[in-house]
Amino acid sequence: MKEKEQIKDLKKILSQPQNISIVIHKNPDGDALGSGLSLKKFLEKEGHKVWLISPNAIPQYLKWMPGINDVIIFENKQKKVKNILSKADLIFTLDFNDFSRTGEDFEKVLKNLKNKTFIMIDHHLFPKDYAQYKFSDTKKSSTAEMIYDFIDTLGETEKIDSEMATNLYTGIMTDTGSFKFPSTTPHTMKIAGELMEKGAKHNEIQIKIYDSFSIDKLGLLGETLNKLKFLPEYKTAYIVLRQKDLQKYNYKKGDTEGFVNYGLALADAIFSVLFLENEDGTVRISFRSKNNFPANEFAQKYFNGGGHLNAAGGRTQENINKAVEKFLKVLPVFYNDYLSKNRSE
Repeated sequence: MKEKEQIKDLKKILSQPQNISIVIHKNPDGDALGSGLSLKKFLEKEGHKVWLISPNAIPQYLKWMPGINDVIIFENKQKKVKNILSKADLIFTLDFNDFSRTGEDFEKVLKNLKNKTFIMIDHHLFPKDYAQYKFSDTKKSSTAEMIYDFIDTLGETEKIDSEMATNLYTGIMTDTGSFKFPSTTPHTMKIAGELMEKGAKHNEIQIKIYDSFSIDKLGLLGETLNKLKFLPEYKTAYIVLRQKDLQKYNYKKGDTEGFVNYGLALADAIFSVLFLENEDGTVRISFRSKNNFPANEFAQKYFNGGGHLNAAGGRTQENINKAVEKFLKVLPVFYNDYLSKNRSE
């Protein structure tokens, strides 16, 4: 079904009151929450009953966002969430396109739902085929940008108030690396400007996201920079943070957000990687890159991950020593292959 036909269908469905659930991905970031909170308020203004569900806890650095206390946390209220989903007429999935991105337990819940209408709004590669209505555009800077476009296509942008504008701006700003990633287009900047006109205070949002560190988080950043290693022959910086490092600074979820970007502050770096050891010994990995170095391909090929060209994530069940050992082994192969392809082009 073409996008215009999908919008026409949804307009008809949304012309009557619905029970609507909005689901975002595990370990929610500014884009997932900004998109979800804004869509929730918009749909409520349209007369619908709406629930916003996150698979797990909100990171500390995002708890200031307008409406955040209305988010229902699945890991804390599984029975309630299952009941809400069972009664939903529509289920929006935002900022992910594969049920696995909600975590193993929540994925099972979503897969077991019968006769439900799913609406996907997302900008990641390789969408799964679970949604009856699918708005998938990998060229968009963020899902927040897509939510604005969705509301605009419905002809309802006048419904965007200052709180919605703040949340959408937060989503766009965080997912574009403060508008520096290549996915930032003139359209992105136009929307950001319109959100400012609607009440988003860009300077306050920047401060709340990037300039509100606790003394522990600042200490952890110092530890992170001290541990940064640079491999000049591969133009790659990498950082390894173990549980003992995190515990030393009373780590809270979200404390390392953005730390991987510091590797790219090196003039010669085009690739930066952050290894983060979880409490259970598994490892989360963040990848960032410059220019056309494919961070997403590296994440997908070697670390069960994916994402965007310049920003991706991965994970491994192996311990952190083996994860780093594997990384150092495969990096030369991948980097030389990248050089070879770019020379031939």
